[in-house]
Amino acid sequence: MTAPAVDSDVAERAVALGPRIRSFADKNEAARRLDPELVADLAAAGVFRLMVPKELGGLETDVATLLRVIESVSEADGAAGWCVMIGASTGVNSGYLPEVASREVFGDPMGVAGGVFMPRGRAARVDGGYRVTGRWPFASGSQHCSWLLGGSIVFGADGPEKLADGSINGRSMYFPIRDVEIIDTWDVSGLRGTGSHDMAVQDVFVPEKCSVSLTADRPWHAGALYRFPPFGLLGLAVSAVGLGIARASIEELKVLAGAKTPTGSRRPLAERGATQERVARAEAELRSARAFLFEAVAEAWQAAERGDDASMEQRALLRLAATHAMVTSAGVVDAMYNLGGATSAYSSSPLQRQFRDVHVATQHIMVAPPTFELAGRVLLGVPADTAML
Repeated sequence: MTAPAVDSDVAERAVALGPRIRSFADKNEAARRLDPELVADLAAAGVFRLMVPKELGGLETDVATLLRVIESVSEADGAAGWCVMIGASTGVNSGYLPEVASREVFGDPMGVAGGVFMPRGRAARVDGGYRVTGRWPFASGSQHCSWLLGGSIVFGADGPEKLADGSINGRSMYFPIRDVEIIDTWDVSGLRGTGSHDMAVQDVFVPEKCSVSLTADRPWHAGALYRFPPFGLLGLAVSAVGLGIARASIEELKVLAGAKTPTGSRRPLAERGATQERVARAEAELRSARAFLFEAVAEAWQAAERGDDASMEQRALLRLAATHAMVTSAGVVDAMYNLGGATSAYSSSPLQRQFRDVHVATQHIMVAPPTFELAGRVLLGVPADTAML
């Protein structure tokens, strides 16, 4: 397998891979992980290196391209799209880790990095770095990763360390896969092919250079991609999975509606007024949510290209657009599933998997309902905890 090409055609390559991705969907779900052959195809297409600097052999694309790639892969299979989302978005850390560590973690053109941001680990400060112990759930794609990160609270001699603003010092620690135990826990309803098992480490030494904080550290790379709000980027990436699944559900319902005549009816499903009205509304809802998302991205990206930090309102709109897109996507999938009737329940119907997958995707913390409240507080000028914006 050749290394990924460094060019601007990655979005087209993702679309072209659609039939190949779909052909692995059943196998991925049964194995509860992405097939290694498919992972190699995705890596060769460059989708895991979208956020890695060109200096390190990455593609260093804009955020809109990242979202289009995730959306395209997710339309073919939600689990594959989710793993691409994790692997690609993790790459943004490559602009924050010290460059020498970034070359070690992200330098392999066929390598994949992933992990869990939430600070469930304990990092005891020692000479030259940290001794880390912890266990993290939801380590999506961990079985095909070469490096994994685990969010950790840093402990000094007097307990948890605090930053200058009084917040707890939390850092992401990078571990080579040989130091990580993958614990088989991913027995779930949807996104089964993501292999989102628990990961754990026990008293592993992590050099200082292999730790990073997206809130306390400044990026070493001056590119616009690394000035874009990182938490906004993660929320957007998660929602792109939902957009892709929802688009697939509409296309599947179109095929089904033309071929199915419901029991007790003389007309195909496509000729029923209720079907026509709901499909049209779903199309409008999905396109509207997607347009809002890309509009918010464009405004924040323009600020990053100018060398400016995104305003607090722009950051809030990114998170709002991401959560709105995910909620809308789930509603669209629900509607298509319901229109499909009993046919949707069969394992032979893509609608049943899309229904299961999108409702697992909605549970990600970055697109959870409290985001609406947070965005509303910012838009109303009410004091809010904006650390995750």
